[in-house]
Amino acid sequence: MVLDDLSGGFRDNLPAEALFVQGSVVDHALLARIFDEHRFTYVYHLAAYAAEGLSHFIRRFNYTNNVVGSVNVINECVRRQVETLVFTSSIAVYGAATPPMREEQAPRPEDPYGVAKLAVEMDLSAARHMFGLNYVVFRPHNVYGEYQNIGDPYRNVVGIFMNQIMKGEPMTIFGDGSQQRAFSYVGDIAEVIAESAWTPAAQNEVFNIGADVPTTVGELARFVARSMGAPEHPVTHLAARTEVQLAWADHGKARRVFGDGAQTPLADGLSKMAGWAKAVGPRSTPPFTGIEIEKNLPPSWRSKPYGP
Repeated sequence: MVLDDLSGGFRDNLPAEALFVQGSVVDHALLARIFDEHRFTYVYHLAAYAAEGLSHFIRRFNYTNNVVGSVNVINECVRRQVETLVFTSSIAVYGAATPPMREEQAPRPEDPYGVAKLAVEMDLSAARHMFGLNYVVFRPHNVYGEYQNIGDPYRNVVGIFMNQIMKGEPMTIFGDGSQQRAFSYVGDIAEVIAESAWTPAAQNEVFNIGADVPTTVGELARFVARSMGAPEHPVTHLAARTEVQLAWADHGKARRVFGDGAQTPLADGLSKMAGWAKAVGPRSTPPFTGIEIEKNLPPSWRSKPYGP
């Protein structure tokens, strides 16, 4: 069964076999009713408003959705004695730690999104101690692939680039493009997350998960253009924003527990996503008028509507 508010996705992404309820984890009454009706044994909590850079400027919205919404899920899992709750956190919890980031490092998030994810990790630990709720936490990073919301202009840079190319717009990069990330193909991590609830050694543990090889954003733009059949597509450099420059993770712990998973080469993953993106065509996101703080908001974000 799937609960989603469709703020970052589309109904037709779901398989026909899934029972679907449109709603938000922020709606605690809806959650209580669903948990009472279905008596879940395993719960996968991937719902989040994952706009890391934007989270500075929508702090209340960020914490309501990413912390309060998560607490609602945890409450229902405790109340209904769910066997395992699988939660997707983020390497944003590490902040500007020297990569590769490892699970034993002390988290020091630098943006409200990372703060929210770390808060939920801590709450899960407290719920385990108090109520015996088993959990598995994953910290994925820079995930891309088919079914991503390419119409969102503020997160998921691979999708942003592909959407801009299909719209005939230049690809936009904040700063000089030297920021490094390890872009992770969704097909490589989905199976590990899915099987984790039945993996005894994963119980009550935290795992980094994703690609091993970092790539600069500038290089990514060239790779994406090539995958879309537009190798000469123009790039526009915007003023640099405040963000972590180097962010990728060590995945040794995940390999020890789950084995050597797939590591799809970036070119191959981009090719798969590009084929899908061309089939669905360019997309756009409805306007969002809830910016809470205008100070230091990047000018390019101020001039465009944004939608949840």
